[in-house]
Amino acid sequence: MILVTGATGNVGRNIVGQLLDAGEKVRAVTRDPGNSGMAADVEVLPGDLTRPESLTDVLRGIDRVFLFPVFGALDGFLDVARTAGVEHVVLMSSSAVEFPEPGWIGQAHLDCEASVAKSGIPHTFVRAGLFMRNDLGWAAQIADGGVVRSAYGTAAAAPVDERDIAAVATQSLRTARAGSVHTLTGPESLTQIERVRIIAETLGRPVRFEELSREEALKHLVGQMPEEAASFLLDQLASWQGTTAEVLPTIEQVTGRPAHTYREWVGHHAADFEAAASR
Repeated sequence: MILVTGATGNVGRNIVGQLLDAGEKVRAVTRDPGNSGMAADVEVLPGDLTRPESLTDVLRGIDRVFLFPVFGALDGFLDVARTAGVEHVVLMSSSAVEFPEPGWIGQAHLDCEASVAKSGIPHTFVRAGLFMRNDLGWAAQIADGGVVRSAYGTAAAAPVDERDIAAVATQSLRTARAGSVHTLTGPESLTQIERVRIIAETLGRPVRFEELSREEALKHLVGQMPEEAASFLLDQLASWQGTTAEVLPTIEQVTGRPAHTYREWVGHHAADFEAAASR
């Protein structure tokens, strides 16, 4: 049986669905099973990764685990997992660990990878780049006047669809190869300005990008994430100005199908953008 932690999150929920489609038995752990929204054929148990004493029953009979990175709190979980006989862990990590200066986010993920490696449990690291889903953070701005405001509009990235991250994790859980590292990007290099244009074209509504100063952007982001993370994100955007982002073939190599394009992702989430407009 496979345990999915972070099962109610954007990647985790997709992993659960893909594992069920593949005929796997799935258990999910959440602090609030009654509100998990999981399918009836998923075994949902209460538990908290920050409280290892709550995980004994959760890990009983589990041989593989998708591990969501709870920063600073994985060692206890991994101790219980090793005692329970878990045979493979697939850790959700970040491509930021590979940056010359990993910064706050990259270092937090490096610490998680170190914890998994130290546990001695065979493992796979799935290092995702920028999530396409982050751009749903623009939905309220698009709904309120059709203007996306951010810094470094010409910064290029190759954002990745959460369904593709889940597909690589799912394949890694089903055909475990100890020591594998999968670094993921989307299939195309796009600036923020280009992504806003694709959103406008796909939704069929006028949307434009408006440049903010770094100070203005930082003030906006600090309301959504820790200041260290916001500063790191802006540093990366600044370094990506006028560049072409690297595009990796990893998703197709692992899954056997092409990665979803940004336009496909926007179409998949059109209802989420429209929902923001109706609020």
